[in-house]
Amino acid sequence: MNKYERLKTELQTAGTGRMKAFGSSMLPILKSGSLLTFMKAAEYEIGDIVFCKVRGRYIDAHKIVKKDANKGFLIANNHGFENGWTKIIYGRVVTGEFENRIIYQRG
Repeated sequence: MNKYERLKTELQTAGTGRMKAFGSSMLPILKSGSLLTFMKAAEYEIGDIVFCKVRGRYIDAHKIVKKDANKGFLIANNHGFENGWTKIIYGRVVTGEFENRIIYQRG
């Protein structure tokens, strides 16, 4: 089981899970190697940083930039690159930690 499948299972069973995310696509909000805490939610909003699946690929920490009643949620990184539309969101980031400091907290 890879880290995405483990997190997906944790969110489906416990409603919360943690995973490190790597890459520069969410700078300056999140840094590469940030430890993220995700929570499952009843509703997701524009601006939420989410763990989801787009076109068969797991996206571990990108933002919802648009919502549509038919298409679902448009997912993009913090630099304007759109991953695509999805209706499959497993959870959203509530806390991001880097070097034992909280660098992101959902308001």
